[in-house]
Amino acid sequence: MALPDAGTAPLAPAPWAPRVDERGATVRITAVRTFLTAPHGCPHLIVRIETGDPGLYGLGCASDPQRTLAVRSVLDDYVAPLLVGRDPDDIDDIHRLLLNSAYWRGGSITGNALGGVDVALWDLKAKRLGAPLYSVLGGRVRAFAEAYTHVDGADAAEIADKVQAARARGYRHVRVQAAVPGADTYGTAGRAADPEAVRARRVPWDGAAYLRHVPGVLTAVRERVGDDVELLHDVHERLDPRQAPQFLERIRDARLFFVEDLLAPEDAGHFRRLHAVSPVPLAVGELFHDPAQFTALLLAPDIDFARIRVPTLGGLTPARKVAALCELRGVRLAPHGPADVSPVGQAATLALDVSSHAFGVQEAAVFKDPVHEVYPGTVTAADGGLVPPETPGHGVDFDEAAARRYPVPEPLAHDRWALLRNTDGSVQRP
Repeated sequence: MALPDAGTAPLAPAPWAPRVDERGATVRITAVRTFLTAPHGCPHLIVRIETGDPGLYGLGCASDPQRTLAVRSVLDDYVAPLLVGRDPDDIDDIHRLLLNSAYWRGGSITGNALGGVDVALWDLKAKRLGAPLYSVLGGRVRAFAEAYTHVDGADAAEIADKVQAARARGYRHVRVQAAVPGADTYGTAGRAADPEAVRARRVPWDGAAYLRHVPGVLTAVRERVGDDVELLHDVHERLDPRQAPQFLERIRDARLFFVEDLLAPEDAGHFRRLHAVSPVPLAVGELFHDPAQFTALLLAPDIDFARIRVPTLGGLTPARKVAALCELRGVRLAPHGPADVSPVGQAATLALDVSSHAFGVQEAAVFKDPVHEVYPGTVTAADGGLVPPETPGHGVDFDEAAARRYPVPEPLAHDRWALLRNTDGSVQRP
């Protein structure tokens, strides 16, 4: 067989022979379409990659709730023209091409655009092979992915009751968030005397009050529920490097499975010091949009759990590489899975979970009923775990007609995150 002549190949397709399907027909990408919908209330951006075979397509999730329209523009105006005519089988080549095409690489907007395309291509590849997505990623190493749910409350008694209720539903891991009287506290907006004031960010964040109040509540919850359930807590990047070691010292007796996002990405250099002096496991990374942000923390390692968000990281292609490094460094995966990652993104993440030896626990969103209407095949937790579909691809479909019944909110609706202030009026990380 003669080598391909790269110099004479067309500009759009990669310079080698395309794959053919079982009927001998050439398979090429014919269209990249994007869809906006909000059946859960938050915007979802779905990518559909189509081929010359009308029944053969792949679905990906590019959801960035803060910059949804910008991500869609990247996909529609820049990425789609580069993909039409290419062989969808060459996923890693396409990923590198799209990453380089912006020249200034990185950022969540680029990451989510890449993630939507990448997951759609993996879905398409698995469908062509007639195999579940996890099989294409190397096959299952576990039957299901252990999941965790969320509870919150005004005091230890209320939170403990909710933990026990979650335990009765089969969850062995529960994230607990405790309201701080008179202050904005992540994950507890419904506990405020004036929820609208909290939503509008008129209630300030009070770091000193958080340090005084929350560790005692977490410890009291542990005393009430015992050691039969793993407890997690999310700081949501709101502490600074001076406050972080104080918090870790005060929550020792809560015996947490991990504390999530103790510091913001900008302060990641402090994790080495914190990891060295505290036995509390650290989970970090839902804001990361570049695998290099993980590699710096995995070398020592300086963290215990990698909180990858598959869409924002650029899809399964880079996520698999981070997972491999986690396995080599003894760090476990705890992927980000809120409701603003669509069921398409959740299903792709689940395929990674069950095919990686590094997996630890998966955040499990509880979707509203309309989500199941828009996304046939949405995976839900049962007995505290998520079981991957056995259908070809990641197993989740997309109903365009149903999606149109749930328009997305105004673009700035989710930028209320940025309005959070400290007690002195200065801007606070959300």
